[in-house]
Amino acid sequence: MSLAALLTIVTGAAVTALLSLSGIVIGVPLGLLLALVRWARLSFLNAFVTVFVSLVRSTPIVTLVLFVFFVLPTLGLEVDPVPAAVATLAVNTSAFNCEIWRGALMDFPREQRDAARAFGMTRAMTFWRIVFPQVWRRSLPALVNEMTTLLKATPAVAVIGIVEVTRAASRIGAATYDPLPPFAVATVLYTLVVLIFVQGQRRVERHMAIKYGYQT
Repeated sequence: MSLAALLTIVTGAAVTALLSLSGIVIGVPLGLLLALVRWARLSFLNAFVTVFVSLVRSTPIVTLVLFVFFVLPTLGLEVDPVPAAVATLAVNTSAFNCEIWRGALMDFPREQRDAARAFGMTRAMTFWRIVFPQVWRRSLPALVNEMTTLLKATPAVAVIGIVEVTRAASRIGAATYDPLPPFAVATVLYTLVVLIFVQGQRRVERHMAIKYGYQT
């Protein structure tokens, strides 16, 4: 495999990583916001979020990205391929993250919230100082698992013309009639990116263990 082909795959891997990271940066806090709406049981909003999460979780990413890219323009919202891909990944992962956050919130001991309120802490203060640090710690492994799943699902956005690592490897394999080398390189790059996510998780867990004084 030539150097030019190798650089093409590496560029595709960078595109994959950037798209995934952008979706994660938007999707994780959005998922938390959706989970808080469900946790608070805000009548109409709760019903809307429940339907939204159910629909997104049951919709393949390919279908979702095609909807964003082709249907939204008919409603007057022109979307370029990269923003469409980022929006799709963010919406998709936010729905799964919502359920991760909500599960941790539902399991949080009510006694701790009541004790915080008894000491005069506001709802916001109770959440950020008592609830969130514990919920974040409990949710982290599942969130990282969802991040790696999103990373591996990113090739779905190639359907709207984005050349990410899998599509780059496919093109090179088709051009050279030897698909093994480019896909082997793509596999190694995927593995490296996933390892970075996992190592990041471990570093965050160690930091939280030092900050909040618990054992990992």
